[in-house]
Amino acid sequence: MKPTDIALVGACVAVAIGGLLVSSAVAGANEASIAIVSGTYGGNCGAPRGNATHDLAQHCDGLRTCSYPLSVIAAQSGGCRNDYLAEWRCGSHDFHNAALSAGSTGDHLVLSCEPSSGPGH
Repeated sequence: MKPTDIALVGACVAVAIGGLLVSSAVAGANEASIAIVSGTYGGNCGAPRGNATHDLAQHCDGLRTCSYPLSVIAAQSGGCRNDYLAEWRCGSHDFHNAALSAGSTGDHLVLSCEPSSGPGH
């Protein structure tokens, strides 16, 4: 292992793009694929945690990168401006989450198990 690889172990990555916040615990480069832990649509409006897990898993499980269209579930809003939280694993130790703020309908949530080389890369 090179010294630069060691520096990545345990590092925390956070990226904000528009209403999207993505954070992850990076355990180094690996070839793991997405394994959905939970998908919650409208938690800010009282929806139960994990209410969108099945649909998110159908779209993204087993992929290295997945662009999940929120329009798939936006029609279920019931008048509340819903937020969205996705949680997934890459391998057995890398845990990631991404959130879209309330009212971000029409957006795509991007999940990935691709190694990051830092902000802007």
